Amino acid sequence: MKTLTFSLSVLTVVAGRGFAEVRPPVAERVPVVDTYHGVSVTDEYQWLEKWDDPRVQAWSEGQNAYARSVLDSLPNVGAIRARVSEILSAPTESYFELSSRPGKLFAMKRQPPKQQPFLIVMDGPGDASGARVLVDPNKLDAKGTTAIDWYVPSPDGKTVAVSISEGGSESGDLHLFDAASGEQLEAPIARVQGGTAGGSLAWLDNTTYLYTRYPREGEKSGDDRNFFVRVFKHTIGTDAAHDTYEIGDDFPKIAEIQLDVDGSSGRALATVQLGDGGQFSLYLRSKEGKWTQFAGYEDQVDQAVFGPRDDLFLVSYRGGPRGEILRLGVDDLKLSSAKVVVPQGADAVVTSFLSEPPSVVATKDRLFVTYQTGGPSELRAFDLEGRSAAGPEQLPVSVVAGLVMVGDSLLFNNSSYLHPAAWYRFDPKSGATERTSLATSAVVNLDDCEVVREFATSQDGTKVPVNIIRPKGIKLDGSHALILNGYGGYGVNINPRFRPLDRVVLEQGVVYAVANIRGGGEFGEEWHLNGNLTKKQNVFDDFAAVARHLIERGYTTSERLGIIGGSNGGLLMGATFTQNPTLAKAVVSSVGIYDMLRVELSPNGAFNVPEFGTVKDEAQFRALHAYSPYHHVKDGTAYPSILFMTGANDPRVDPMHSRKMTARLQAASPGTRVLLRTSMDSGHGLDTSLSEQIAQQTDVYAFLFAELGVKYKAVE
Repeated sequence: MKTLTFSLSVLTVVAGRGFAEVRPPVAERVPVVDTYHGVSVTDEYQWLEKWDDPRVQAWSEGQNAYARSVLDSLPNVGAIRARVSEILSAPTESYFELSSRPGKLFAMKRQPPKQQPFLIVMDGPGDASGARVLVDPNKLDAKGTTAIDWYVPSPDGKTVAVSISEGGSESGDLHLFDAASGEQLEAPIARVQGGTAGGSLAWLDNTTYLYTRYPREGEKSGDDRNFFVRVFKHTIGTDAAHDTYEIGDDFPKIAEIQLDVDGSSGRALATVQLGDGGQFSLYLRSKEGKWTQFAGYEDQVDQAVFGPRDDLFLVSYRGGPRGEILRLGVDDLKLSSAKVVVPQGADAVVTSFLSEPPSVVATKDRLFVTYQTGGPSELRAFDLEGRSAAGPEQLPVSVVAGLVMVGDSLLFNNSSYLHPAAWYRFDPKSGATERTSLATSAVVNLDDCEVVREFATSQDGTKVPVNIIRPKGIKLDGSHALILNGYGGYGVNINPRFRPLDRVVLEQGVVYAVANIRGGGEFGEEWHLNGNLTKKQNVFDDFAAVARHLIERGYTTSERLGIIGGSNGGLLMGATFTQNPTLAKAVVSSVGIYDMLRVELSPNGAFNVPEFGTVKDEAQFRALHAYSPYHHVKDGTAYPSILFMTGANDPRVDPMHSRKMTARLQAASPGTRVLLRTSMDSGHGLDTSLSEQIAQQTDVYAFLFAELGVKYKAVE
């Protein structure tokens, strides 16, 4: 009764036609004027940024109630929920994040209907049936909101370090487990992982490791404890309060650190990204513990891996935007001394560290390198002198990921839009490629569908790829509903991946398309740089061009086009519908960024500055202001129907963006359906429980089908 009274206090209930129609709560307008480089900007909903304000929480609860009143009454929502649940809850198995140790293979396993993936250990890739569960978050938390962020086994495989977080926060504490018994070995170390700078760990030997840690009380933190991640050294059995500081004091406060150790030499690598913008500096730690920087942010070295001969193999873009592989001896850490081993290719780009680390694996006689080919990726092999060598067989128009050496064989993950992911073993000696038992169970079949790849022409003449997954035999007569997805940021390559839920769309005759727009890494760093900072508008132009291409080709019409994106893709959604209000009929935008003038003030916002820019720089401010979705909502404009989705515990994108954008749109366009769905037990999406995934996806499909005129047909 108490909850009902509170909900009604922030909602308007209108009687009509025999039922009560719930309307969204109205956000008070409180104008605040900020001035940037002589430009005055009025913000009427700045007060919605403060989540600890009871008024904000009441308004958000009212928006949730309104969204539920609409979403729960959509046509066929029960049937759609049953179908989504059937697919996501099916007792399937999939494996990811493999780590090999002598006589052991560790992996994360996803096995619905369990809420969260869990850590297993087995004898090898041929023995999945005999795998043993090592750490299961589902037993730690019955609600399913506790998750494993990452894990790292010791060199001998007897101990495993695991970061565990709660509620989708990605704020993890480090736990140490005995690999034989599963027992926890010592007290957890707090704040090793976060949704801002991430986290990492690497073992120096079987008892000592390096790890990242966010500031504690009294430690260097500036004005926010989400900043200044540093590296410490810990030895099992000692008090973590006295762990030795290693490196990080001189790093930028938005540094993101990844650690690696060469087991044979004891040397360590620290790869340090400047925020989320794709610039890296690299440091090598000697066996004696001395750190030496050998590449700076300006040197355009993306990553480094240990070689077999006291050397490093580097991925460098200085010699060309498609990337080349260099060799650098550890005794002469001058980049000028590095030798080109694999020159820049003519038809592909070395996969960015941002998309799929590692993209290079060096063995005693072979280099394996993944390349991006405009969205799809492929694995190629070379000898240590850079000569082409026989490589593994791969699926067409697919993605290759997760390179792991097991003895002399290479394990790699391969999937496509139409084929579920599986781990394959490649034997360099025999040249044979075999599918292992570590394969994703196929709960759905897409044999009645096909993938075509077409190119749209953007405003400046750039050719932009779009991957179209469609039922076989459809006619291009404009009669189909179509859902278009995009991202376009951070140099991230949007790969062909098998998504079982695509079946929900395709079996209803709906076409699904994925745009490989600028800002991503599909064609390398040049493609990325032409879609970030002051060139971000290219991203939105590319996406709009793809949408128009699909309409002109006869796949759909504006009245039957839905667009969908999340995070940076949420920004893409906001910019697309504010710049092109009549282009699409419906929009689903998840955990998105909409106020580009105040994004850098959020805890994670500063990490986005290398990608988006800062209002402190006049040219960057003017570019941000020119496309900021929140600032381009126009009163009286009829916008497409919009479903905003956010998580209360999101550490990457402050939910205030979704709140402010919702309030502004509802005030500007009362006739537009604008829904705000806030999940109280999730964050940016990485650790979302299975039950919440089902709930979210049900809302997405029910909303899109209703808006796009899809007459849902029950599936037997």
